[in-house]
Amino acid sequence: MEKSKVYFSREITPENVLKLYKLLGKELKGNVAVKLHSGEKGNQNFIGPELWRPVIDHVGGTVVECNTAYDGARNTTERHRKLLAEHGWSKYFKVDLLDAQGPDKILEIPNGKKIKKNYVGKDIDNYDSMLVLSHFKGHPMGGFGGAIKQLSIGVASSYGKKYIHGVGNTEGNFWGADHDSFLEAMADAAGSVIDLFDGNILYINVMKNMSVDCDCCAVAEDPCIKDIGILASDDPVAIDRACVDLVISSGDPGRDHLLERINSRNGVHTIDTAYEIGYGNTDYELIEI
Repeated sequence: MEKSKVYFSREITPENVLKLYKLLGKELKGNVAVKLHSGEKGNQNFIGPELWRPVIDHVGGTVVECNTAYDGARNTTERHRKLLAEHGWSKYFKVDLLDAQGPDKILEIPNGKKIKKNYVGKDIDNYDSMLVLSHFKGHPMGGFGGAIKQLSIGVASSYGKKYIHGVGNTEGNFWGADHDSFLEAMADAAGSVIDLFDGNILYINVMKNMSVDCDCCAVAEDPCIKDIGILASDDPVAIDRACVDLVISSGDPGRDHLLERINSRNGVHTIDTAYEIGYGNTDYELIEI
């Protein structure tokens, strides 16, 4: 398999986000869904509209999100829409909660390793392509959050999030499912979204405000490692692998704290599983600009 190209800039600016997008050499067509993390109420680390605005305006996209499966300010449509306004998303962009109204759209995964279906918000049918804007950072369960998590847990409906976490079981303590099976279910779910858009997806990861905790945490640790940069690719496996490798190669004293979170949750297993089932390449060329 030919190496995947991952473009990289150490300077994190709105202009460079757009510059890296353009270097991918592919324009997203039709109605563009822009998947990002709207940020839980109280979280101090999420990336707000300012950094993403030029690239979202360039593609003419609609910011899309889904409701959460846990209690908080984003677990109902009414609460989530209020927070989208508070965080500035609906001020600058069209916004669509994909699962605001049921029933969910079911994506079949006939060759799934752990799950055979994925539940996503039915409004996803309104879009022809997707731009995935990810804030790379740690995560309490997945070890880290990046492009693959955005495609899986991020695009899944509230019910779909439970389904992935429970590896197909939404009853009882679905949060307590076998951990590696959960990571593999995330890779399965991500693959179903990639298949749905048939290659019409591009990815940008920003390595900034890298706490060990996710943007879904209302109470999160402050960032433990210095900002690293922006990455862009058409390969979600390569871009997430490149982010992990940049953390590993960092000389920053906060590196070990973030790596402990990634490694203690076996986070790279999600990357390896997505590669194994054919949704990207762990062999990449990092092109610094």
